[in-house]
Amino acid sequence: MDMNDLMLRYFGTLDLSAVAPAALPAGIDRMQVDFGLEKDRGKRFALWSLLHLFDAAPDLDVAFKDEADREAARNLMDMMAAQMPDSE
Repeated sequence: MDMNDLMLRYFGTLDLSAVAPAALPAGIDRMQVDFGLEKDRGKRFALWSLLHLFDAAPDLDVAFKDEADREAARNLMDMMAAQMPDSE
């Protein structure tokens, strides 16, 4: 499952600026439902990653039973934070 596939599935486009404002929360809601139903670890991680980008991901202790998955999510969050420009 790659991010382009997820974007197309939940938003119908790869360009978020083309998503109607009302469609964004609906796509996020569908992702959250699918995340809750998904059993495959890799797919769950991909969904969680995209939800994290939208600030809609569940907490790590709720999202992942396995400590290795929680650590991978922490690493992803750290890498993303390192790419953000300083807000000074």
